[in-house]
Parts: sequence; structure tokens; C-alpha cells
Amino acid sequence: MEGVLMDSPAMLAMAQVLALVGVGLMVGLTGAGAGIGFGMVCSATMGVLKKKPELFGSCLILSAIPSTNGLYGFVAFFLYNAKVAELGASMTLYQAAIIFGAGVAVAVGCTITCIYQAKIATNGIVAVGQGHNVFGNTLIMAAYPEFYAILALVASILMLGMI
Repeated sequence: MEGVLMDSPAMLAMAQVLALVGVGLMVGLTGAGAGIGFGMVCSATMGVLKKKPELFGSCLILSAIPSTNGLYGFVAFFLYNAKVAELGASMTLYQAAIIFGAGVAVAVGCTITCIYQAKIATNGIVAVGQGHNVFGNTLIMAAYPEFYAILALVASILMLGMI
């Protein structure tokens, strides 16, 4: 980028694009991960409910677990979208890089943990359907990946202070 001034229109536009891609990743990938996870656990739920419809309540609770990671992405999106709007055309490339980095952290952290959380919940749903008393154990085990999704959100919130 030799010859391009840091305050040139091209650099300002690049900063805004970088920030908006980061904000988009926050909500887009976490939403996709939550959808994938929800699909996985609901497929298992439907298999169980064919034979044991009385287990709907337990299966419903376990099915909802992966959806929370999508909410974390939306919270991060909401916070960072407001910051992008506040900074507007005065955003620096440094600020945009922080926003992009936070977007990647939330997107990757929440999406991957959501899918593994769904695997745990899916196995729990199948086990509950087979008559095993593992509902509480499944809730506890599914909470472990959730912790890391929360850490990704908290890290992104702390990164707001760097802007």
C-alpha cells in the first residue's frame, strides 16, 4: 500500500469494510453455528419422539442448548455495530482491525463450541430416549463448551475498550 496516505478515502473505506466484515462474522457465523447445532439436536429429538412422545419436555430443553451461542454473536454484533456507527468515517485502520479481530474471535469461538455442544446434547437426547437417566448429566456436560463461547463474548467486550 505504498503511496497511499493513511487518511486517504481509500484507507478510510478499507477500514470501514474491514470493520463491517468483522461485525457481519459475529452475527452470521454464530447464527449459522446455532442453526447447525439446533438442527442436529432436533433431528435426534424427532427420532426419540417417534417412540416416546412423553419425553418432549426433556428433549426440548436439551435441544435449545446450542441456540445460546447465536445469541452471544448477536450481543457482540449489537455492541460493535453501535461502535461502527459511532466512529463512522473517522474510523482508523487500527480500530477496524480490533473490530475485525473481535468478530473473528466471537464467530469462531461461538460457532465451533456450538457444534460440539450440539454433539453432546444429541448424544444425551439419544441416551434419554433409550431410557438412561442422563438428562442432568447432559446439561452439565453441555455447559462446558458454553463456557468458552462466553469467554469469546467477554473477550470481545473487553476489546471494545481498546478502540
